[in-house]
Amino acid sequence: MKGSVVAQERTSQLVNFLQEELDISAKSIAFALRHSQQDSGPLPMILWQYGLVSLEQLERIFDWLEG
Repeated sequence: MKGSVVAQERTSQLVNFLQEELDISAKSIAFALRHSQQDSGPLPMILWQYGLVSLEQLERIFDWLEG
C-alpha cells in the first residue's frame, strides 16, 4: 500500500512538471493517464505515442525522471 502512495505522489509530481515546465494541457495529460492505466504503459511513452509531446519533450521528461 505504501508503494502505491509513493507512486501516486511521483505521478502527481510528474503531472506538475508536464503542466508547469512543458505546458502540456490538463486534457492531454488526462487522456494519457487513462491510456496508461488501460495499456499499463508508462505515461511519458503514451504521451509520445499519441503525439502529445515531441521527442525533445520526451527526452526532458526522462531527464526529469532520472533527477
